[in-house]
Amino acid sequence: MAQNATITLTAGTWTQLTDADISSTTFQNRSEYDVFVTVQNGTTTPTTFDDAIKYGPGQGERNATLSDLAPGVTSPNRVFAWSKVAADVFVSHA
Repeated sequence: MAQNATITLTAGTWTQLTDADISSTTFQNRSEYDVFVTVQNGTTTPTTFDDAIKYGPGQGERNATLSDLAPGVTSPNRVFAWSKVAADVFVSHA
């Protein structure tokens, strides 16, 4: 399902940014805090930061393919984000 929304991350918890299997996304960290983003295959919540990329305030990606964001993930289709405080992340995908 297509999505174009700002999602507030729950502090200290991985939050899924995608609401369906996707192949590309646009997102931006709209908070004043660092946000970690990871790409997964499937809806299983991450348990580590091993594959996460840190995005500072105002940083993000524009229409990036998930395979470019995580070339080591086989068939990437979901995006998760984490922050130590509640943080807003804009996300858009088809």
